[in-house]
Amino acid sequence: METIQVRDRSFAPFLSAEEIQTRVAELGAKISAELQGKRPLFLAVLSGSFIFAADLLRAISIPCEIAFIRVSSYEGTGSTGQVKQLMGLKEDIAGRTVVVVEDIIDSGLTMKELLGILVEKNPAEVKIASLLVKPGNMQVELDIPYRCFDIPNDFIVGYGLDYDGEGRNLPAIYKVTE
Repeated sequence: METIQVRDRSFAPFLSAEEIQTRVAELGAKISAELQGKRPLFLAVLSGSFIFAADLLRAISIPCEIAFIRVSSYEGTGSTGQVKQLMGLKEDIAGRTVVVVEDIIDSGLTMKELLGILVEKNPAEVKIASLLVKPGNMQVELDIPYRCFDIPNDFIVGYGLDYDGEGRNLPAIYKVTE
């Protein structure tokens, strides 16, 4: 992997496609073992998690379902940390095991708000699966039992994560260079 250009910024290699695929397969096996017999509903948070969700679901060996949701928590270029709208959840999750699939958890504020909304719908349990977690940025306590990588507070792109709309299609993850 070599340095790439996305829009006006340079990005250096961070996680290779092979590292990502290995870790996603391991996580899929762990989830399959732990949720055996529960027929979980995976809720993939759009747009960033779509690639991770697709690969994760292919690594799940138990009966399951997937749905896609979108949350709105941004004003301008920054997150408010408050979910203004939950779009796309048409499934009845009462009594279900729900796994929220996210590409990256940064401050955790939006995820905490989303969990609150989901819990009001009376699921049996709600778990979080995240490709990336930035523990150094977390502002709230979250139980994230299914995570692939803990990363530092770098701006990253690739494997579903974008910079101003571009870079989601990259099979590896790159971090911005100064």
